Amino acid sequence: MAHEPGAGKHKGRLGALRVRLADGTEFSIGTGFSDKQRESPPAVGSTVVFRYQELSDGGVPRFPSFHAVRDEV
Repeated sequence: MAHEPGAGKHKGRLGALRVRLADGTEFSIGTGFSDKQRESPPAVGSTVVFRYQELSDGGVPRFPSFHAVRDEV
């Protein structure tokens, strides 16, 4: 996971998370964050929970939205 910088009203804060699924598929999650989360984003290496509408033909989640940081058990 990596942080992508914000632009516009999010300049200087988190713009999106670059994430990787277990199968190696990489994509960005840029919505679903509160202002507080954008100021102090999840740590790189965290496991996150997200929602999406469907998978593309290539297996990439479409319209992913951040939900939470997953607590490791």
